[in-house]
Amino acid sequence: MVQAEQSLVDLVKQETPIHQSEPESLVLSDDIKTGLVLVDIVNGFCTVGSGNLAPVVPDRQISNMVEESVKLARTFCEKKWPIFAFIDTHHPGKPEDPYPPHCLIGTDESKLVPSLQWLEDEPNVTIRRKECIDGFLGSFKDDGSNVFVDWVKTNKIEAILVVGICTDICVLDFVSSTLSARNLGLLAPLKDVVVYANGCATFDLPNQIASGIKGAVAHPQELMHHIGLHMAKGRGAHVVYEVSLGSIKAP
Repeated sequence: MVQAEQSLVDLVKQETPIHQSEPESLVLSDDIKTGLVLVDIVNGFCTVGSGNLAPVVPDRQISNMVEESVKLARTFCEKKWPIFAFIDTHHPGKPEDPYPPHCLIGTDESKLVPSLQWLEDEPNVTIRRKECIDGFLGSFKDDGSNVFVDWVKTNKIEAILVVGICTDICVLDFVSSTLSARNLGLLAPLKDVVVYANGCATFDLPNQIASGIKGAVAHPQELMHHIGLHMAKGRGAHVVYEVSLGSIKAP
């Protein structure tokens, strides 16, 4: 069964390649004003046993995503470059169908993972708690303004580097909406949306487990991660597998 599933994943990757030649990479430098966007890297999605949507056992893809995100966050803070962090946060009695209750306000689930909690004290970091899948929509305030749009404009951001969870859900929805807003001229001077593949992850719910859960939909991790990246690429994002530092001026 495992071999058959892997063969299917390999076939999908073969038929839907993200890159036709060499994978793209991103070199960070002072030449292009880049902001880092962290999507929902919270306990409720990343820390074992931390809620209905958290992994039940250690997960390599999620752990790698957290590690890569921490590295990037430290680099951006050292360089005093702008960071925008979404935190999934929900209120009791306001369900987010089709998902079970998760990341309720005031709980550990709705906190950044321990290795990123230091971000809350950094002056270059903007934190936005959202109660919907799409962070772009979740950035609208009651007065009609949008926290993310204001962040882009205030910092004169030309490119954003996106990492987080889940690749095919919150990350993809945010990326798609951001690209649409950019195309409509609502996010000037933003030009490029870059998704770091190794800095993203999604959850694993194999069919043999999902079939025993009422209302559950199978969600094989490796396949859905690839599909999320492929969809983001199709929407107009750059999908990269390596991020490095280029020529950097002193902050």
